[in-house]
Amino acid sequence: MWPDRRLIDLFGIEHPIILAPMAGSGTPELVAAVANAGGMGSLGCAMLDAEGLAGAVVRIRAATNGVFNLNFFAIRDPAPDAETLSRMAARLQPWYRRYGVAPPPAPPPAPAFFDQTRLRQVLDLAPPVVSFHFGLPQHDAVTALKAAGIKVLSTATTVTEARALELAGVDAVIAQGFEAGGHRGAHRPNDAQDGVGTLSLVPQIADVVSVPVIAAGGIADGRGIAAAFALGASGVQMGTAFLLCPEAATDARRRERIRNASADDTMMTAAVSGRPARARRSRYAEAMAAAGTDLPSFPALYALTGPLLEAAGAEDDEVSFHLYGQSAALAREAPAGEIVARLVEQSAAAFARLAGPRG
Repeated sequence: MWPDRRLIDLFGIEHPIILAPMAGSGTPELVAAVANAGGMGSLGCAMLDAEGLAGAVVRIRAATNGVFNLNFFAIRDPAPDAETLSRMAARLQPWYRRYGVAPPPAPPPAPAFFDQTRLRQVLDLAPPVVSFHFGLPQHDAVTALKAAGIKVLSTATTVTEARALELAGVDAVIAQGFEAGGHRGAHRPNDAQDGVGTLSLVPQIADVVSVPVIAAGGIADGRGIAAAFALGASGVQMGTAFLLCPEAATDARRRERIRNASADDTMMTAAVSGRPARARRSRYAEAMAAAGTDLPSFPALYALTGPLLEAAGAEDDEVSFHLYGQSAALAREAPAGEIVARLVEQSAAAFARLAGPRG
């Protein structure tokens, strides 16, 4: 049925449908459910320490023999200078007062996202696939992963990034469009409104790389999957479409927002984390965008905004960080295996409709 089997053959999966690695929302159970349905499950590991990562992999392997992917941040943003941090703390003073929050101390140094210690652990865990967001780690890390027989993926948000990834040796490129929920995977910090839509990005990347292209961003049903193949993709990566699954760790407030989502209720904002991310609109994010304040880099800004998010609580939409994409209105509430089966059925129907009547 699938018109391009390169991704299927690369990973040994039945359907070229990849669960996006949503740190904090994805769970080992969600990963396993998608893998058991014939797709590839991905686990966002950016928030996991060594013990948490090892435990998550044990849970995945206990629940599936299918293919899964471990995702990590590969980022080299410079640490913010004291002046930038001080300016941002001053800008946040009215918000701190509003919620009765004491200004937090200076952020700690940024952690190493994929250092040699983590590389050694991943090599020991030997997942079938490893993917990266915000570029790639050092060349020797990519070489070591590939030498161990691990497939390597990374995200590109521009044609230039896609070319760089292929030159670095990735096995496939994830073309992430502007519509995608969560953090944009740009290799370098850029403005929140910089971005290319999936419809434009995928064919341009497919034209310049020889490895399979995985379309991501705004794809939430079989029509979107069929469109991705028409654009030159060999498969899709989907996150928001799975946020209402019972296996997902989506909090109750965000589930409610997704159930009632519209195409225009999200925005790109760097005002919470320091890197552009698509999230539900909030008064805080809109005020920061209007002010045009210089922002501390990712992830240091979390130290300044985290207390606000905690004080506001899940019920307050004035200061929030509900991450989801522009096609959230198409998300359905069902077990992940049923979602995958429905996507396959919808894709087949879309391919048949596009092929026209026989005879």
